Amino acid sequence: MPLSIRFLGTSASRPTVERGVSSLALVREGETLLFDCGEGTQRQMMRYGVSFNFGDVFFSHFHTDHYLGIIGLLRTMALQGRTELLRCWGPRGAARTLKKCESLGADRLTFPLEVTELAPGDVVRRKEYEVQAIGAEHRGAVAVGWAVVEDIRRGRFNPDRARELGIPEGPLWGRIHHGESVTLDDGREVIPSDLVGVTRPGRRVVITGDTRPCDATRLAAQGADLLVHESTFGDEESERAVETGHSTAREAATLAQEAGVSRLVLTHLSARYTRDVSDLEREARSVFPRTTIARDGMEIDIPFRDAVDGE
Repeated sequence: MPLSIRFLGTSASRPTVERGVSSLALVREGETLLFDCGEGTQRQMMRYGVSFNFGDVFFSHFHTDHYLGIIGLLRTMALQGRTELLRCWGPRGAARTLKKCESLGADRLTFPLEVTELAPGDVVRRKEYEVQAIGAEHRGAVAVGWAVVEDIRRGRFNPDRARELGIPEGPLWGRIHHGESVTLDDGREVIPSDLVGVTRPGRRVVITGDTRPCDATRLAAQGADLLVHESTFGDEESERAVETGHSTAREAATLAQEAGVSRLVLTHLSARYTRDVSDLEREARSVFPRTTIARDGMEIDIPFRDAVDGE
């Protein structure tokens, strides 16, 4: 069951020659979720092969480098004759801001646009996973982060043991794997625990948007398979990070270490670092070695922690 992230824009505040502004696409089982939509996002989507055939955009907040690209994206979708519903999710203020964008983006949309405002703790439920709104601390904005959390998975079925017990391959195997006890023709009862292992966690991906390191992120990221955390500044600008409600690379790495995540990816880099990220990388890896600095177009696959034989 593939799960991946494609970084579409990794610069903070303004685009540079090397980097666009904030946006990333999460693709799970062929379903795409877009997180933030900075200026030029639609071109980045075309450049890096992200389909326009998606249904959800999640906004962390409404500073222009995180949403301005939705105007052009709506216009392009209308010109392409889209008819499917597009759902937009964001913190308080989303409805007002996105309705203005709708009026600028097209004379008339060819598809319905649905805007829902969410607060920390709210959940968007989907088949086999959910998107949770989490708290963020970003000065001058009502902001949230996002956690994409898959459902608990069933334990592994033991086919060799099933054959040893004389259970014919077919519907009985499926019933047992789905938690049902069965009675065989000879009267023996087989319960799921005879053949099915312990349940296994799904994957957890946390995307912070713009924020200071905060308890809400730390809690949501506990044991996460991937934490995507903003890293606007390096150590030398730590005071500036506090003033503007952003994080340094070292602060993000410290949070990742405390939360016990499997991997940290840093994004939302100040333009001063976009050519040379070695200092940010060094500062972060001194605390959390499993750190990667994002770049536009980077794709990261997120396997199950217990993946076996490609599962």
